[in-house]
Amino acid sequence: MDKLISGQNFRKKIKIIPILLFFLVGLVGAQGQSSVYSQIQNTSDITQTSWQLFKYDVGNIINGVGYSYTRPLHWKGKQWGTFGGIVGGTGALYLFDDQTSEFFINRSEDIPETINNFGENWGSPQNIYLLTGGAYFAGLFTKNKKLRRTGVLLLSSATATGVLQQITKSLVGRARPVSGKSKDTFDPFNNDRNFHSFPSGHAMMAFTTAHAVAKQFKSIWVKSGIYAVGFIPAAQRLWDGQHWLSDVAFSMAISIFTVEAIDRYLNTKYDEKYNQQDKKLSWNLNFSPGQLGVVVQF
Repeated sequence: MDKLISGQNFRKKIKIIPILLFFLVGLVGAQGQSSVYSQIQNTSDITQTSWQLFKYDVGNIINGVGYSYTRPLHWKGKQWGTFGGIVGGTGALYLFDDQTSEFFINRSEDIPETINNFGENWGSPQNIYLLTGGAYFAGLFTKNKKLRRTGVLLLSSATATGVLQQITKSLVGRARPVSGKSKDTFDPFNNDRNFHSFPSGHAMMAFTTAHAVAKQFKSIWVKSGIYAVGFIPAAQRLWDGQHWLSDVAFSMAISIFTVEAIDRYLNTKYDEKYNQQDKKLSWNLNFSPGQLGVVVQF
């Protein structure tokens, strides 16, 4: 009976992937076709085989991950100031983790099952890689430059954040809300998953993907919709008592840092940046008496 239930859950998890992949390929592919630049095909891309392009892309995926990890070594005052603001904001949220966790968990039964299942499944690493890998290979075999480059950004960003969150979880060893422990409970290198709360892997992986995809579009409405989908796994982890609010907030901030760093690296390896004339997206922490929030400017 347990095996039957497990199989049913597995089918629920993977049946959503073709739908998400269809929309991702369609959205990015359509954007690429509507771009004047994307219609001017690079001769070297046309003459190269798919295998040659694949080898080039794999090298950039690996190097992009390394580039994102070494960026702090090159940060200046502004970058360190931004990171300090994120750490400070995370610390402020940490003070209220008990209250916010209770608030979200108490409302878990009000969440539609469809939304809850989507949030849980969408943020899992295997589903993220099925989606991002599918998008990349669609771009590779059709030689759609925009979709292929987006796929490289998605895969390298997912790998960078995926490895980082796994290592950090073990090093920090923070207890999950569902464990019954307090927000102040830490047990580094504990293999029990109940001590892998910080950071949130689901939130980090899902929002990394959302941010990488949203960067490809000019429309604020399309961007907003993509980010809304990216927020669902983060919220689901709060409802389910798997993570504290400070875990989720820090995870999404690191997602943005990672995608921006890798995108900057890929600009040196691929053609002109898409939507480079757009107003740059900015994320700022907003502190005021009795208020803590995030301001997003498109």
